Amino acid sequence: MFVLNDTPLDPTALHPRLQQALGDDLHHRYALRMRDTGLGLATLLYLKDHKAGVFPIHADIPAEAAKQMATKAGCDWFLEDNLVPQPLPRQPGQTASARPGAGVLVQMSSGTTGAAKVITRSWDNISTEVRHYADFFASAAKMTPVIACPVTHSYGLIPGVLVALHRGHVPVIIDAVNPKYVLRRLREVSNPVLYTSPAMLHTLAKLLPRDEELNAAVTSGTVLPDPWFQLIRARTRHLFQQYGCSEVGCIAINQDLQAPCDVGHPLPHLDLQAGAPDTPGQVRVQLTTGGPATTDAAGGNWVETGDLGYLAADGGLVFTARADDMINVAGLNVYPQDVERAVMCLPGVEDAVAFRLPDPQAGARVGLLFVSATLSETQLRAQCADLLADHQKPALLRRLPALPRQANGKISRRDIAERYASGTDHTADQQVPA
Repeated sequence: MFVLNDTPLDPTALHPRLQQALGDDLHHRYALRMRDTGLGLATLLYLKDHKAGVFPIHADIPAEAAKQMATKAGCDWFLEDNLVPQPLPRQPGQTASARPGAGVLVQMSSGTTGAAKVITRSWDNISTEVRHYADFFASAAKMTPVIACPVTHSYGLIPGVLVALHRGHVPVIIDAVNPKYVLRRLREVSNPVLYTSPAMLHTLAKLLPRDEELNAAVTSGTVLPDPWFQLIRARTRHLFQQYGCSEVGCIAINQDLQAPCDVGHPLPHLDLQAGAPDTPGQVRVQLTTGGPATTDAAGGNWVETGDLGYLAADGGLVFTARADDMINVAGLNVYPQDVERAVMCLPGVEDAVAFRLPDPQAGARVGLLFVSATLSETQLRAQCADLLADHQKPALLRRLPALPRQANGKISRRDIAERYASGTDHTADQQVPA
Protein backbone atom coordinates (compact mmCIF):
# COMPACT_ATOMS: atom_id res chain seq x y z
CA MET A 1 0.00 0.00 0.00
CA PHE A 2 1.00 3.61 -0.53
CA VAL A 3 -0.79 6.94 -0.46
CA LEU A 4 -0.60 9.17 -3.51
CA ASN A 5 -1.29 12.73 -2.34
CA ASP A 6 -4.57 12.14 -0.44
CA THR A 7 -5.57 8.81 -1.98
CA PRO A 8 -4.63 5.34 -0.64
CA LEU A 9 -3.65 2.94 -3.43
CA ASP A 10 -3.21 -0.81 -3.40
CA PRO A 11 -0.81 -1.63 -6.25
CA THR A 12 -1.90 -5.28 -6.29
CA ALA A 13 -5.34 -4.15 -7.49
CA LEU A 14 -3.69 -3.37 -10.83
CA HIS A 15 -2.10 -6.81 -11.24
CA PRO A 16 -4.89 -8.31 -13.41
CA ARG A 17 -4.71 -5.32 -15.78
CA LEU A 18 -0.92 -5.52 -15.93
CA GLN A 19 -0.96 -9.27 -16.50
CA GLN A 20 -3.41 -8.82 -19.35
CA ALA A 21 -1.39 -6.02 -20.92
CA LEU A 22 2.09 -7.52 -20.54
CA GLY A 23 1.44 -11.27 -20.65
CA ASP A 24 3.45 -13.92 -18.81
CA ASP A 25 6.87 -13.45 -20.44
CA LEU A 26 8.35 -10.52 -18.53
CA HIS A 27 11.99 -11.34 -19.23
CA HIS A 28 12.46 -7.98 -20.90
CA ARG A 29 13.67 -4.48 -20.15
CA TYR A 30 10.81 -1.95 -19.98
CA ALA A 31 11.00 1.83 -20.15
CA LEU A 32 8.17 3.48 -18.18
CA ARG A 33 7.11 7.04 -18.98
CA MET A 34 3.84 7.57 -17.13
CA ARG A 35 2.07 10.75 -16.09
CA ASP A 36 -0.08 8.83 -13.59
CA THR A 37 2.38 8.47 -10.70
CA GLY A 38 0.29 5.75 -9.02
CA LEU A 39 0.07 3.65 -12.17
CA GLY A 40 3.76 4.13 -12.87
CA LEU A 41 4.82 3.06 -9.38
CA ALA A 42 2.43 0.09 -9.35
CA THR A 43 3.81 -1.04 -12.73
CA LEU A 44 7.39 -0.67 -11.52
CA LEU A 45 6.70 -2.73 -8.39
CA TYR A 46 4.93 -5.42 -10.46
CA LEU A 47 7.86 -5.68 -12.89
CA LYS A 48 10.36 -5.68 -10.02
CA ASP A 49 8.55 -8.58 -8.35
CA HIS A 50 8.76 -10.47 -11.68
CA LYS A 51 12.50 -9.71 -12.05
CA ALA A 52 11.98 -7.69 -15.20
CA GLY A 53 14.22 -4.80 -16.19
CA VAL A 54 12.76 -1.34 -15.51
CA PHE A 55 13.88 2.09 -16.66
CA PRO A 56 11.60 4.74 -15.03
CA ILE A 57 11.64 7.97 -17.02
CA HIS A 58 10.19 11.25 -15.77
CA ALA A 59 6.96 12.08 -17.60
CA ASP A 60 8.10 15.63 -18.41
CA ILE A 61 10.73 14.26 -20.81
CA PRO A 62 9.21 14.38 -24.32
CA ALA A 63 8.15 10.98 -25.63
CA GLU A 64 10.62 10.85 -28.52
CA ALA A 65 13.54 11.87 -26.32
CA ALA A 66 12.44 9.26 -23.77
CA LYS A 67 12.38 6.57 -26.47
CA GLN A 68 15.91 7.51 -27.54
CA MET A 69 17.09 7.23 -23.93
CA ALA A 70 15.31 3.88 -23.59
CA THR A 71 16.90 2.54 -26.78
CA LYS A 72 20.34 3.64 -25.57
CA ALA A 73 19.63 1.83 -22.29
CA GLY A 74 18.84 -1.40 -24.14
CA CYS A 75 15.12 -1.47 -23.41
CA ASP A 76 12.88 -3.75 -25.45
CA TRP A 77 9.56 -2.07 -24.72
CA PHE A 78 8.25 1.41 -24.05
CA LEU A 79 5.20 1.81 -21.80
CA GLU A 80 2.99 4.84 -21.25
CA ASP A 81 -0.29 5.27 -19.37
CA ASN A 82 -2.33 3.23 -21.85
CA LEU A 83 -0.17 0.16 -21.03
CA VAL A 84 0.16 -0.72 -24.71
CA PRO A 85 3.77 -1.96 -25.13
CA GLN A 86 5.60 -0.16 -27.92
CA PRO A 87 8.62 -2.06 -29.34
CA LEU A 88 11.94 -0.25 -29.37
CA PRO A 89 14.66 -0.71 -32.00
CA ARG A 90 17.89 -2.47 -31.22
CA GLN A 91 21.03 -0.44 -30.91
CA PRO A 92 23.24 -0.46 -34.04
CA GLY A 93 25.08 -3.76 -34.43
CA GLN A 94 23.16 -5.43 -31.61
CA THR A 95 21.80 -8.94 -32.14
CA ALA A 96 18.74 -10.36 -30.39
CA SER A 97 20.88 -12.73 -28.34
CA ALA A 98 23.14 -9.88 -27.20
CA ARG A 99 20.32 -7.69 -25.98
CA PRO A 100 20.86 -6.39 -22.40
CA GLY A 101 19.26 -8.56 -19.78
CA ALA A 102 16.30 -8.13 -17.46
CA GLY A 103 16.31 -8.17 -13.66
CA VAL A 104 17.76 -4.68 -13.25
CA LEU A 105 16.83 -1.13 -12.42
CA VAL A 106 18.11 1.17 -15.14
CA GLN A 107 19.04 4.76 -14.39
CA MET A 108 20.60 7.54 -16.38
CA SER A 109 23.04 9.72 -14.46
CA SER A 110 22.11 13.40 -14.33
CA GLY A 111 25.06 14.54 -16.40
CA THR A 112 25.66 17.55 -14.15
CA THR A 113 29.31 16.60 -13.81
CA GLY A 114 29.92 14.82 -17.09
CA ALA A 115 28.17 13.12 -19.96
CA ALA A 116 25.05 11.21 -18.87
CA LYS A 117 25.66 7.47 -18.71
CA VAL A 118 23.52 4.38 -18.40
CA ILE A 119 23.74 2.64 -15.03
CA THR A 120 22.16 -0.69 -14.16
CA ARG A 121 21.75 -2.31 -10.76
CA SER A 122 20.29 -5.75 -10.15
CA TRP A 123 17.21 -5.99 -7.98
CA ASP A 124 19.20 -8.26 -5.64
CA ASN A 125 21.81 -5.51 -5.31
CA ILE A 126 19.09 -2.99 -4.49
CA SER A 127 17.52 -5.35 -1.95
CA THR A 128 20.88 -5.48 -0.19
CA GLU A 129 20.98 -1.68 -0.04
CA VAL A 130 17.39 -1.49 1.22
CA ARG A 131 18.03 -4.00 4.00
CA HIS A 132 21.21 -2.31 5.23
CA TYR A 133 19.75 1.19 4.87
CA ALA A 134 16.74 0.24 6.99
CA ASP A 135 18.89 -1.39 9.67
CA PHE A 136 21.46 1.43 9.78
CA PHE A 137 19.10 4.41 9.66
CA ALA A 138 17.56 3.64 13.05
CA SER A 139 16.68 7.27 13.81
CA ALA A 140 13.92 7.19 11.18
CA ALA A 141 12.75 3.62 11.72
CA LYS A 142 9.44 4.61 13.31
CA MET A 143 8.80 7.63 11.09
CA THR A 144 6.36 7.67 8.18
CA PRO A 145 8.10 8.64 4.93
CA VAL A 146 6.55 11.53 3.03
CA ILE A 147 8.17 11.56 -0.40
CA ALA A 148 7.90 14.91 -2.18
CA CYS A 149 10.31 14.15 -5.01
CA PRO A 150 10.06 12.03 -8.17
CA VAL A 151 9.84 8.29 -7.58
CA THR A 152 11.35 7.85 -11.04
CA HIS A 153 14.63 8.92 -9.41
CA SER A 154 16.58 6.55 -7.17
CA TYR A 155 16.37 8.93 -4.13
CA GLY A 156 12.59 8.89 -4.06
CA LEU A 157 12.30 5.27 -5.15
CA ILE A 158 14.88 3.34 -3.10
CA PRO A 159 15.35 5.13 0.28
CA GLY A 160 11.86 6.57 -0.02
CA VAL A 161 9.42 3.95 -1.33
CA LEU A 162 11.31 0.64 -1.17
CA VAL A 163 12.73 1.17 2.34
CA ALA A 164 9.29 2.25 3.58
CA LEU A 165 7.66 -0.88 2.16
CA HIS A 166 10.48 -3.02 3.61
CA ARG A 167 9.78 -1.53 7.06
CA GLY A 168 6.04 -2.08 6.72
CA HIS A 169 5.21 1.62 6.47
CA VAL A 170 2.63 3.10 4.12
CA PRO A 171 4.61 5.88 2.40
CA VAL A 172 2.90 9.09 1.37
CA ILE A 173 3.95 10.15 -2.11
CA ILE A 174 3.32 13.71 -3.20
CA ASP A 175 3.61 14.49 -6.89
CA ALA A 176 2.35 18.06 -6.59
CA VAL A 177 4.97 20.80 -6.44
CA ASN A 178 2.91 23.15 -4.29
CA PRO A 179 4.89 23.73 -1.04
CA LYS A 180 1.75 24.76 0.88
CA TYR A 181 0.19 21.43 0.00
CA VAL A 182 3.35 19.61 1.16
CA LEU A 183 3.14 21.44 4.50
CA ARG A 184 -0.52 20.53 4.88
CA ARG A 185 0.17 16.85 4.30
CA LEU A 186 3.11 16.93 6.74
CA ARG A 187 0.76 18.29 9.42
CA GLU A 188 -1.71 15.47 8.73
CA VAL A 189 0.78 12.56 8.87
CA SER A 190 1.86 11.13 12.21
CA ASN A 191 5.62 11.40 12.90
CA PRO A 192 6.60 12.19 9.29
CA VAL A 193 10.07 12.21 7.76
CA LEU A 194 10.25 14.21 4.57
CA TYR A 195 12.27 13.15 1.52
CA THR A 196 12.57 16.07 -0.86
CA SER A 197 15.02 18.25 -2.75
CA PRO A 198 17.19 20.85 -0.97
CA ALA A 199 15.38 23.58 -2.90
CA MET A 200 11.94 22.43 -1.69
CA LEU A 201 13.25 22.01 1.86
CA HIS A 202 14.55 25.56 1.80
CA THR A 203 11.21 26.84 0.52
CA LEU A 204 9.30 24.97 3.23
CA ALA A 205 11.59 26.34 5.94
CA LYS A 206 10.86 29.87 4.73
CA LEU A 207 7.11 29.27 4.58
CA LEU A 208 6.73 27.77 8.05
CA PRO A 209 5.02 29.93 10.68
CA ARG A 210 7.43 31.16 13.35
CA ASP A 211 6.01 28.84 16.02
CA GLU A 212 6.20 25.71 13.86
CA GLU A 213 8.98 23.36 12.76
CA LEU A 214 9.32 20.35 10.50
CA ASN A 215 9.38 17.04 12.38
CA ALA A 216 12.12 15.40 10.33
CA ALA A 217 13.68 15.72 6.90
CA VAL A 218 16.29 14.00 4.75
CA THR A 219 18.39 15.99 2.33
CA SER A 220 20.42 14.54 -0.51
CA GLY A 221 21.91 15.36 -3.87
CA THR A 222 23.97 18.40 -3.01
CA VAL A 223 25.63 19.96 0.03
CA LEU A 224 23.36 22.67 1.38
CA PRO A 225 24.66 26.24 1.02
CA ASP A 226 25.40 27.61 4.50
CA PRO A 227 22.51 30.13 4.67
CA TRP A 228 20.08 27.43 3.53
CA PHE A 229 21.51 24.98 6.07
CA GLN A 230 21.24 27.48 8.95
CA LEU A 231 17.59 28.20 8.15
CA ILE A 232 16.60 24.57 7.57
CA ARG A 233 18.49 23.36 10.65
CA ALA A 234 16.72 25.97 12.82
CA ARG A 235 13.28 24.95 11.50
CA THR A 236 13.69 21.14 11.58
CA ARG A 237 13.58 18.96 14.72
CA HIS A 238 15.46 16.01 13.15
CA LEU A 239 17.62 16.77 10.12
CA PHE A 240 19.35 13.93 8.25
CA GLN A 241 21.62 13.83 5.24
CA GLN A 242 22.40 10.97 2.95
CA TYR A 243 25.19 10.73 0.42
CA GLY A 244 25.51 8.35 -2.49
CA CYS A 245 26.03 7.78 -6.18
CA SER A 246 23.97 6.14 -8.89
CA GLU A 247 26.29 3.12 -9.23
CA VAL A 248 26.06 2.09 -5.55
CA GLY A 249 23.04 3.88 -4.10
CA CYS A 250 23.19 5.34 -0.62
CA ILE A 251 26.76 5.31 0.72
CA ALA A 252 26.53 7.23 4.01
CA ILE A 253 23.93 8.75 6.34
CA ASN A 254 24.31 11.52 8.88
CA GLN A 255 21.63 10.95 11.53
CA ASP A 256 22.10 14.32 13.24
CA LEU A 257 23.26 16.88 10.69
CA GLN A 258 25.12 19.77 12.34
CA ALA A 259 27.42 20.80 9.46
CA PRO A 260 26.42 20.57 5.79
CA CYS A 261 29.64 18.88 4.59
CA ASP A 262 29.47 16.08 7.22
CA VAL A 263 27.67 13.58 5.04
CA GLY A 264 27.71 10.79 7.58
CA HIS A 265 28.96 7.32 8.37
CA PRO A 266 29.11 4.65 5.66
CA LEU A 267 26.53 1.89 5.53
CA PRO A 268 27.91 -1.40 6.94
CA HIS A 269 27.85 -3.35 3.66
CA LEU A 270 30.32 -0.91 2.06
CA ASP A 271 34.04 -0.32 2.14
CA LEU A 272 34.93 3.34 1.78
CA GLN A 273 38.20 5.11 0.98
CA ALA A 274 38.87 8.85 1.10
CA GLY A 275 41.67 11.24 2.00
CA ALA A 276 42.80 12.78 5.27
CA PRO A 277 41.71 16.16 6.73
CA ASP A 278 44.80 17.97 5.40
CA THR A 279 44.87 16.09 2.09
CA PRO A 280 41.34 15.36 0.80
CA GLY A 281 41.30 12.49 -1.67
CA GLN A 282 39.07 10.63 -4.08
CA VAL A 283 36.05 9.02 -2.45
CA ARG A 284 35.93 5.37 -3.57
CA VAL A 285 33.43 2.77 -2.51
CA GLN A 286 33.18 -0.99 -2.77
CA LEU A 287 30.30 -3.28 -1.97
CA THR A 288 31.31 -6.08 0.34
CA THR A 289 28.17 -8.00 -0.65
CA GLY A 290 25.88 -8.03 -3.66
CA GLY A 291 28.42 -6.85 -6.25
CA PRO A 292 28.69 -3.42 -7.82
CA ALA A 293 26.44 -1.90 -10.42
CA THR A 294 27.51 -2.07 -14.02
CA THR A 295 28.28 1.09 -15.90
CA ASP A 296 30.37 2.15 -18.81
CA ALA A 297 32.63 4.03 -16.39
CA ALA A 298 32.96 1.58 -13.49
CA GLY A 299 35.89 -0.79 -13.49
CA GLY A 300 36.65 -3.60 -11.06
CA ASN A 301 34.89 -3.70 -7.74
CA TRP A 302 35.75 -0.18 -6.65
CA VAL A 303 33.52 2.64 -7.82
CA GLU A 304 35.00 6.11 -8.16
CA THR A 305 32.38 8.63 -7.01
CA GLY A 306 34.17 11.57 -8.58
CA ASP A 307 34.08 13.37 -5.22
CA LEU A 308 36.86 14.55 -2.96
CA GLY A 309 36.61 14.14 0.79
CA TYR A 310 38.15 12.73 3.91
CA LEU A 311 37.33 10.49 6.83
CA ALA A 312 37.10 12.30 10.16
CA ALA A 313 38.40 10.85 13.42
CA ASP A 314 34.99 9.36 14.21
CA GLY A 315 34.86 7.59 10.80
CA GLY A 316 32.38 10.01 9.27
CA LEU A 317 32.84 11.14 5.68
CA VAL A 318 33.38 14.85 5.06
CA PHE A 319 32.65 16.05 1.53
CA THR A 320 35.12 18.57 0.13
CA ALA A 321 34.28 19.05 -3.56
CA ARG A 322 33.62 17.33 -6.82
CA ALA A 323 37.02 16.34 -8.20
CA ASP A 324 36.30 17.95 -11.56
CA ASP A 325 35.04 21.12 -9.86
CA MET A 326 38.38 21.83 -8.18
CA ILE A 327 40.11 24.89 -9.64
CA ASN A 328 43.89 24.80 -10.01
CA VAL A 329 45.12 28.40 -9.96
CA ALA A 330 48.81 28.45 -10.83
CA GLY A 331 49.36 25.22 -8.90
CA LEU A 332 47.18 26.15 -5.91
CA ASN A 333 43.97 24.22 -5.33
CA VAL A 334 40.76 26.18 -4.86
CA TYR A 335 37.67 24.31 -3.68
CA PRO A 336 34.56 26.13 -4.96
CA GLN A 337 32.67 25.42 -1.75
CA ASP A 338 35.30 27.34 0.24
CA VAL A 339 34.73 30.44 -1.89
CA GLU A 340 30.95 30.08 -1.76
CA ARG A 341 30.94 29.51 2.00
CA ALA A 342 33.01 32.64 2.61
CA VAL A 343 30.96 34.84 0.28
CA MET A 344 27.60 33.62 1.56
CA CYS A 345 28.52 34.57 5.11
CA LEU A 346 28.40 38.20 4.00
CA PRO A 347 25.19 40.07 4.86
CA GLY A 348 23.04 40.47 1.77
CA VAL A 349 24.39 37.52 -0.26
CA GLU A 350 21.53 35.09 -0.79
CA ASP A 351 23.08 32.50 -3.10
CA ALA A 352 26.38 31.94 -4.89
CA VAL A 353 28.23 29.48 -7.08
CA ALA A 354 31.94 29.43 -7.90
CA PHE A 355 33.32 27.83 -11.05
CA ARG A 356 36.45 27.45 -13.18
CA LEU A 357 37.45 30.04 -15.75
CA PRO A 358 40.28 29.41 -18.23
CA ASP A 359 43.22 31.76 -17.83
CA PRO A 360 46.27 31.93 -20.14
CA GLN A 361 48.69 32.82 -17.34
CA ALA A 362 47.43 30.90 -14.28
CA GLY A 363 45.77 28.04 -16.15
CA ALA A 364 42.49 28.77 -14.38
CA ARG A 365 40.82 31.44 -12.28
CA VAL A 366 37.70 31.57 -10.13
CA GLY A 367 34.40 32.81 -11.53
CA LEU A 368 31.50 33.64 -9.23
CA LEU A 369 27.77 34.13 -9.83
CA PHE A 370 25.81 35.49 -6.90
CA VAL A 371 22.38 36.70 -5.88
CA SER A 372 21.93 39.81 -3.73
CA ALA A 373 19.36 42.55 -3.46
CA THR A 374 21.76 44.92 -1.73
CA LEU A 375 25.35 44.22 -2.83
CA SER A 376 26.68 45.32 -6.21
CA GLU A 377 29.47 43.49 -8.01
CA THR A 378 31.88 46.29 -7.08
CA GLN A 379 30.90 46.12 -3.41
CA LEU A 380 31.26 42.34 -3.29
CA ARG A 381 34.64 42.49 -5.00
CA ALA A 382 35.83 44.96 -2.37
CA GLN A 383 34.67 42.70 0.46
CA CYS A 384 36.35 39.66 -1.13
CA ALA A 385 39.69 41.48 -0.87
CA ASP A 386 39.69 40.90 2.89
CA LEU A 387 37.82 37.62 2.83
CA LEU A 388 39.74 35.41 0.41
CA ALA A 389 43.33 34.54 -0.43
CA ASP A 390 44.62 35.98 -3.67
CA HIS A 391 44.27 32.71 -5.59
CA GLN A 392 40.66 32.36 -4.30
CA LYS A 393 39.49 35.81 -5.38
CA PRO A 394 37.06 35.77 -8.31
CA ALA A 395 38.43 37.07 -11.58
CA LEU A 396 34.84 37.42 -12.77
CA LEU A 397 31.77 38.41 -10.74
CA ARG A 398 28.21 38.42 -12.01
CA ARG A 399 25.11 39.39 -9.99
CA LEU A 400 21.98 37.55 -11.16
CA PRO A 401 18.34 37.55 -9.97
CA ALA A 402 18.60 33.76 -9.44
CA LEU A 403 21.20 31.06 -9.99
CA PRO A 404 20.57 28.43 -12.68
CA ARG A 405 19.57 25.69 -10.24
CA GLN A 406 17.91 22.49 -11.41
CA ALA A 407 14.67 21.24 -9.88
CA ASN A 408 16.57 19.13 -7.34
CA GLY A 409 18.62 22.13 -6.22
CA LYS A 410 21.78 21.08 -8.02
CA ILE A 411 23.87 23.47 -10.06
CA SER A 412 25.96 22.26 -12.97
CA ARG A 413 29.27 24.08 -12.53
CA ARG A 414 30.46 22.34 -15.67
CA ASP A 415 27.69 23.89 -17.77
CA ILE A 416 28.26 27.34 -16.29
CA ALA A 417 32.02 27.07 -16.83
CA GLU A 418 31.51 25.96 -20.43
CA ARG A 419 29.17 28.87 -21.12
CA TYR A 420 31.59 31.46 -19.82
CA ALA A 421 34.58 29.77 -21.45
CA SER A 422 32.84 29.70 -24.83
CA GLY A 423 31.27 33.13 -24.52
CA THR A 424 27.76 31.69 -24.91
CA ASP A 425 26.58 32.38 -21.38
CA HIS A 426 22.79 32.27 -21.32
CA THR A 427 22.63 34.04 -17.95
CA ALA A 428 24.21 37.20 -19.33
CA ASP A 429 20.85 38.70 -20.28
CA GLN A 430 19.65 38.17 -16.69
CA GLN A 431 22.51 40.07 -15.14
CA VAL A 432 21.46 42.64 -12.58
CA PRO A 433 22.88 46.09 -13.40
CA ALA A 434 25.82 47.00 -11.19
